[in-house]
Amino acid sequence: MKAIEINSKTDKKGHLKINLPLRQADKKVRVLILFEEDTDEDEERIWLEAVSKSPAFEFLYEKEEDIYSVNDGEPVF
Repeated sequence: MKAIEINSKTDKKGHLKINLPLRQADKKVRVLILFEEDTDEDEERIWLEAVSKSPAFEFLYEKEEDIYSVNDGEPVF
C-alpha cells in the first residue's frame, strides 16, 4: 500500500480542497486526515495555576513526601 502525504489548508468555511492529480482514473481511494492538536495555552496555564495553588496538594510540600532525589531511578534513552 502506498501512502501520500499532502500539506494543505482549509478555507474560512472549513472546506478542504486537494489539488493533486493521481494519474489513476476510476479507482477507489482512501483519504486519511490527521489534525494536529491545538493546545490552548491560556486554558492550560489557568489549570496549572489552579492546581499549584490548591490546598489539596499542600501535603506534597511536607518533608516526609520528599523521598526521591536526582540520583534515583535509571536514565531513559
